Amino acid sequence: MGHITSKNYLSLQARLDKAPQGAPDSETLFKILEHLFTEKEAELVSKLPIRPFTIEKAMKIWNLPEVKAKKVLDGLADKAILIDLAKDREEKVYALAPPMAGFFEFSIMKMGGKFDKQLLSELYHQYLNVEDDFGKRVFALYPAIGRTYVHEDTIQPKDKDIILDYEKVTKYIENSDFWAAGICYCRHKMEHLGKVCKASMNVCMSFGAVGRSLCKSNVAKPLTKQEALDMVKKCRDEGLVQIGSNMQNDFSWICNCCGCCCEALIAYKKLGYNPRIETNWYAENTIDKCTACGMCVKKCPVNAITLVKEPRDPHTSEGSKTFAKIDFDRCIGCGVCTRFCPPKSLKMERRKETNFVPMDTFERAVLQAIDSNTLQNLIFDNYHLWQYGVLRAALGIIFKLPPVKWTMANRQLQSRFLTAVGNHYYKQNPEIFGGVKPDYSHPELNKKY
Repeated sequence: MGHITSKNYLSLQARLDKAPQGAPDSETLFKILEHLFTEKEAELVSKLPIRPFTIEKAMKIWNLPEVKAKKVLDGLADKAILIDLAKDREEKVYALAPPMAGFFEFSIMKMGGKFDKQLLSELYHQYLNVEDDFGKRVFALYPAIGRTYVHEDTIQPKDKDIILDYEKVTKYIENSDFWAAGICYCRHKMEHLGKVCKASMNVCMSFGAVGRSLCKSNVAKPLTKQEALDMVKKCRDEGLVQIGSNMQNDFSWICNCCGCCCEALIAYKKLGYNPRIETNWYAENTIDKCTACGMCVKKCPVNAITLVKEPRDPHTSEGSKTFAKIDFDRCIGCGVCTRFCPPKSLKMERRKETNFVPMDTFERAVLQAIDSNTLQNLIFDNYHLWQYGVLRAALGIIFKLPPVKWTMANRQLQSRFLTAVGNHYYKQNPEIFGGVKPDYSHPELNKKY
């Protein structure tokens, strides 16, 4: 017999699926939601906006007095389903965390919580690792949720001056005003499944307002700045990969990942290394120095290195040698192999093209919404409660898009205003649009995009 789900959980799943990340329906997902949310919570959360909101907005949406609305919101925040943030240290705002990096992880990481972590571990494994729909949706997002942060001490001296500040974990830590760490969701989940490795457990790091919220919810514990820096070094020495917020500002988390337990790295390998994990670096081998010891093959978290016997010169069959060969399309530029290479034949090189990194959470959300065909949900979801400044910021991001993205955004919004603005830009700079007028009816536009 199939799983019977109440309409409140169906509504909650539909609400989650409106966001760029989505939450494809599944019998497993409904079991997860029923464990994390009461029926009443499911009903109320299904009505919440996708954007962060204040208690006043929740009161209007739910038609509840402040005392009752606050009790619900704080209860959900205590369960780490909502994140509560102090905006400008005064006005508190709430946001429904996405499933990943969000309330899936927090429910496992929460200390002293009432959730059955054994049950959740089994359900998450089924939904994330056995069923493919959610993993494919998350990995298809552009811009990506997270990106690789190269081990800074593996960067060559010639590149020290060109590594960007937002590529450095240590730079974010130095500039943050709050540091925290909790138990690693991935390894803790694997522990319940009897598959955990020996890597450090309490190294899931968060910063700033998000770190404060997670500490308040008993998901993480505060660190000093020095403890955070020491933790980063310790994890690098263990050969862990550092994957964190894919933003230039609003840096909020860093995971210290292993190739055997990490959800992201497992999915990356399972889905055939496509789409890529964002990185600006890759490892390169100096073949003459390579001793074919196999250490890099063992340490690589994504199986991007193999030992091969090939000619040193591809144009001749003479001088064959066994060496470590790197698949540059698989390499995530973490620096782990370089760190552990005994003969020091491996070195990190910067890729020719620097990946685009959104400025902040809002820009990333708008661009992800355009790419996932959910922009209309972000813009029109409780649009009457939006502030003018927020709408203006969203339009500002859309106005800077290249023609292909502009067209995608315009189709989703069906906006006469955007069409008019696009036509004006076309008259001023037709070469930017490739000579194709940006409207819905133009056959070349439909054919091209």
